[in-house]
Amino acid sequence: MNQINALAQSVYPKMVEVRRALHQNPEPSMQEFETTRRLAAKMDRLGIPYRLTQPTGLIAQIEGAAPGPRVALRADIDALSIGERTGLPFASQVPGMMHACGHDAHAAMLVGAAEILMACREAFAGSVRLIFQPAEETGQGARLMIEQGALEGVSMTFGLHLLACFKPGWLSAATGASAPAASRFSINIKGKTTHGARPEAGVDATVAASALVMNLQTIVSREMSPKQQVVVTVGQLHSGTRFNIVSGEAFLDGTVRCYDRDIHHAMPGIFERIVQGTAAAYRCEAELSYDKMVEVLINDERGSQFVYEAAKKVVEEPSLATMGDTHMSGSDDFSEYTMAGRGAFAALGAGGSHPHHSEFFDIDESVMTVGAAYFAQVAMDYLNAAKQEG
Repeated sequence: MNQINALAQSVYPKMVEVRRALHQNPEPSMQEFETTRRLAAKMDRLGIPYRLTQPTGLIAQIEGAAPGPRVALRADIDALSIGERTGLPFASQVPGMMHACGHDAHAAMLVGAAEILMACREAFAGSVRLIFQPAEETGQGARLMIEQGALEGVSMTFGLHLLACFKPGWLSAATGASAPAASRFSINIKGKTTHGARPEAGVDATVAASALVMNLQTIVSREMSPKQQVVVTVGQLHSGTRFNIVSGEAFLDGTVRCYDRDIHHAMPGIFERIVQGTAAAYRCEAELSYDKMVEVLINDERGSQFVYEAAKKVVEEPSLATMGDTHMSGSDDFSEYTMAGRGAFAALGAGGSHPHHSEFFDIDESVMTVGAAYFAQVAMDYLNAAKQEG
């Protein structure tokens, strides 16, 4: 066992403590005030200087033995508006809020990595910036941190996301597009209300909305190459007030995911054409709101190589470290860091039997030792290589 792995094992109980405290006290995006306070207290305990960002989150920095380049490590800290049903002894104490995506563990692993790096400061030159980022779930947080100087002087940023239902401890570095762009759309359809026995006197918004659900799927099946990975999901459809009334209004809400930036930016126009055409075919009017929330996450090629080399050093067995075409289905605003500079994002298998955003979501906490060791190892490897190069 190398030194970093040994240190990760030694800080494991502290990571569990941090993770469970955050899990019991989840906070929504842009409101992670208590979470930020808890993380700041950990930085104080470790003697790591930091500054608070607005409205929440913090940026800390660890200096090595000598001046040199700067690398950044990022963890997200926000929770979701989901009522937890895991029955865990440390389950959420906040009704309707839950850490159902693993951000509590992401933050705990970065705290663990910080302690490891503090113990290894003589082994690297340069500095490691720690970014505890709010509001990943709404796609706002990364931009806010960048605007507040998170990437100043940073030559490479590394991130990590747990993947539920994957083998615990599996650690992968994707090349190229590793996570999809994400958009949210909302559609209001207006028809004309009438008695259910006299449909000819009204304009049925429910029928138009139903047709629109089907027509939107033709974007994937008839307008995109089979080689493209595109998903269109209508998550909500609300229409009508009573069983015997033809509804005059309908509302649809959903998301689009894709791995191609050109497609991502073409989607608003495609949606507008289909929405207006479908509404007109059913004598309705429609209004579309389309928000391109998160860009495609494209890993830096050299950064991915550093991830892979670090993974090979920290996983329990060689087969658990992989590199290649590893696409995550969930989006992540870490893409903002890769667009504003250079960066690479890794995936860490977290075990469990329920997917992300489930009210039963949980992880195998032992994988946090791998995550913390990875964070520390990849930062040190990158800094030492950059120093040698010049």
